[in-house]
Amino acid sequence: MFDAIKIPGGHVMLYNVVKLKPEYTVEDVELALGEMCEVVKETYPEFYGGIVYQSAGFVSEEGSVDPESQPDQEAHIAILTFWESFEAHERSHADAAFKEKFTGLLEYCSDAYEIGYNLLWQGQK
Repeated sequence: MFDAIKIPGGHVMLYNVVKLKPEYTVEDVELALGEMCEVVKETYPEFYGGIVYQSAGFVSEEGSVDPESQPDQEAHIAILTFWESFEAHERSHADAAFKEKFTGLLEYCSDAYEIGYNLLWQGQK
């Protein structure tokens, strides 16, 4: 579950923020989130790996120009996924198997958005 992942160069990363409705906690969405992640991992060969984070509520004063300008710390989950291409990501998310699980997760959410990034650098110590 917490094993290291290896991501080949040339991939794209999708950053998905899933904001929870006030009446729900991360514990409430764990099953729906786990089912969605399992479908992605087991179904789409162009998927390289993913990481899921729970918002910790802190903002770095050292790494921010204006920490006070940051949005409120609404409970949310960050999902980072790594794909062979943006097109592969989009095909997977248009698939009925993914849509069913994502819809289940969205029942707990007030908002969700996903932004794509191209790799500029990667390294490891």
